[in-house]
Amino acid sequence: QGELVESGGGLVQAGGSLRLSCAASGGILSLYAWSWFRQAPVKEREFVAAINWTGGNTVYADSVKGRFTISRDNAKNTVYLRMNTLKREDTAVYYCAADVSFDRVRGPSPTYWGQGTQVTVYS
Repeated sequence: QGELVESGGGLVQAGGSLRLSCAASGGILSLYAWSWFRQAPVKEREFVAAINWTGGNTVYADSVKGRFTISRDNAKNTVYLRMNTLKREDTAVYYCAADVSFDRVRGPSPTYWGQGTQVTVYS
């Protein structure tokens, strides 16, 4: 059974950057596709970015394209989300997810979820 643990969230000024990390226990997850979702207050959870198991295919939501970068280090069983040029509307709890299917990892119900990390952008 895999477990995902996010870290790296925090408080950042608009225009700044953060890097989120998601570490997985259970080596099999290095063969899975991974993704990031986020949920802002009173809003539904939304897809942010996904990466396939080799790292050769990535997909982004239009709202973050060009500002966020998803990457992975299979040797460390870790996926990252580099967030640049942050905006107030990026404020949300960010969740990582994993699934054997690259389609399913993009939502709505990937198999594995982390507990979330809060990102707050202020201006």
